[in-house]
Amino acid sequence: MTALNDPVTTFLRPLQASAHAVRVEDHMVNGFMDQIVMRLYRPTAETGVLPVVLYFHGGGFVGGSLDDADIAARYLAEHARAAVLSVDYSLAPARPFPAAPEDAYAAARWLSTNATRLNIDATRMATAGDDAGGNLATTLTLIARDRNGPALAAQVLIGPMLDPSMTKLGDAERLGSDIKPQTCANCYAQYLQSPFERLHPYASPLESRRLAGLPSALILTAESDVLHKEAEHYASALIAAGVATQITRFAVKHAELPEHVPLLAEAADFLRRHLHPPRTPHTAGRNTR
Repeated sequence: MTALNDPVTTFLRPLQASAHAVRVEDHMVNGFMDQIVMRLYRPTAETGVLPVVLYFHGGGFVGGSLDDADIAARYLAEHARAAVLSVDYSLAPARPFPAAPEDAYAAARWLSTNATRLNIDATRMATAGDDAGGNLATTLTLIARDRNGPALAAQVLIGPMLDPSMTKLGDAERLGSDIKPQTCANCYAQYLQSPFERLHPYASPLESRRLAGLPSALILTAESDVLHKEAEHYASALIAAGVATQITRFAVKHAELPEHVPLLAEAADFLRRHLHPPRTPHTAGRNTR
């Protein structure tokens, strides 16, 4: 039995608390090829109209589920004081590119259309995701910009897969990475069935030459992960394009990222600052009718 003051228990306590601090409901929406399931998390302590975060689970485009995103979604809902919509997007190889990013866009459009019914403020919307979900989170910002909405206020990318060319991977052996290049290659081979798709900016955000105007970004990586190098390249590209970008590398492995409490705390703080901006004295004092 673990003592209550054991360091492991102390570390996990924020996640355990989050399990009781949100209420959850499932929704269905028409995606690119099929109906997709989405899980909406709402903090029980918040009763008003809330901002919203679209969250995309990991799994290399070929696996993963809503359950894999449960801890991160609950934590962000509670600590960012926002609704979180976790999206069970299409998976390859049965449903290859562009099904997943189009599902992400369909979820954003559904949120925008149903905001009043859901008691959500669609003008305060952000994206987040880990692994392949990090790719979808930033790809959604590109799609939303190119299609004139919905407007997105921020993006959080957790150990994202961003480069199907795999030219910017780190050295797996030197890093002690829990992800190997062959694993990434197998995932991309199933997700992108045409070589030309590997150059499409909605599949490979690193290939995009149009990053200006994207929402502020927080990029969170693992030290022992072949993917951190490409994520940091993307951060540099965003900064060069004038996008306000923060990046933090944690001393963990890739698989640990979505449930790493210090990472989740930083993500929640970032989202809170962008989705709950401080009111100016003029705004705070203004009468509403």
